[in-house]
Amino acid sequence: MKRILPILVCLLISFSSKATPPHFYPADNSLFRYTGRIDFSNEKLPRFWASGVYIEAAFEGKSCEIQLNDEMLYGKYHNYITVVIDDEQPQRIKLTGKTNALTITAKTNKKTHKILICKTTESGIGYLEFLGLKCEKLLPLAPAPSRKIEFIGNSITCGMGSDESVIKCDKGEWYDQHNAYLSYGAITARSLNAQWQLSSVSGIGLIHSCCNLTIKMPQVFDKIYMREDSIKWNFKNYVPDVVTVCLGQNDGIQDSATFCSAYVKFITQLRSHYPKATIVCLTSPMADEKLVAVLKNQLTSIVAAVKKSGDENIDSYFFSKRYHNGCGDHPDLEDHLQIANELTAYLKKLKKW
Repeated sequence: MKRILPILVCLLISFSSKATPPHFYPADNSLFRYTGRIDFSNEKLPRFWASGVYIEAAFEGKSCEIQLNDEMLYGKYHNYITVVIDDEQPQRIKLTGKTNALTITAKTNKKTHKILICKTTESGIGYLEFLGLKCEKLLPLAPAPSRKIEFIGNSITCGMGSDESVIKCDKGEWYDQHNAYLSYGAITARSLNAQWQLSSVSGIGLIHSCCNLTIKMPQVFDKIYMREDSIKWNFKNYVPDVVTVCLGQNDGIQDSATFCSAYVKFITQLRSHYPKATIVCLTSPMADEKLVAVLKNQLTSIVAAVKKSGDENIDSYFFSKRYHNGCGDHPDLEDHLQIANELTAYLKKLKKW
């Protein structure tokens, strides 16, 4: 009997130390947290196009497997995602096929981890579908930040042309330098302990869009798939405390009366959805001297007109300099950080956050 006991103890220790076999948790599991404009018409296969849409989960174990479908637009475009585990360095990953199973391993030996999966390319590259997560055990998340910010804009807000860490400008595809996770909006929100939503489309304008784009922001703002003016968005799904509007770069210098009138009308449209939000009108961070001078005058007039109508919950912010060190004169990653630092300090003071 004395010889048998040690053997039994060793067997028990051996069995108890084995990792729990991974289990697949489908996308409709209530423990997943989704943020952004997402089509949930198929709850087991939520579909999303926009830059910066993100999914969060908490899991037990050393690693997990992310399962995603990529539209592979035109049969060749590949979306990028950014994955963050706990507070580790963000991993920017290019998807390789229509179906993707990505194993992500934590660097720390903690028993439990939090994962964030962010679509870091924009709607013009096609949609992603989230199938679910395979891990030892899915766990409840800590509560989300109560603050919410929405960033309305164009390619700058998308994070286009910012990330040359792997592929340099004018190399690869036009979207290879996208990085929505490290765009000024996402950084600003995280700095202020807020959720973020990027309602942005490359090339879009208020009254004039560039690059053969037929849509304009007021037309598509109520859509999930803004790039193609498709699928109605339910504004009750995300009610921001602050809305920033960064338009005008693609409009260029327009007749002031026409531009200002359209802008005030768009503010009225925003206010119909967000009666309590603070609206902040921004100059374009990449505008040249001529355009930024015009935008400053126009935004000053727009804010004054809105306030005169009785809406005091509006303001403007003018960036201190031009940021255009990335691809195609867009801000690069360092520029986005500096833009975010400016905007964070401003919003912190404005909102007393």
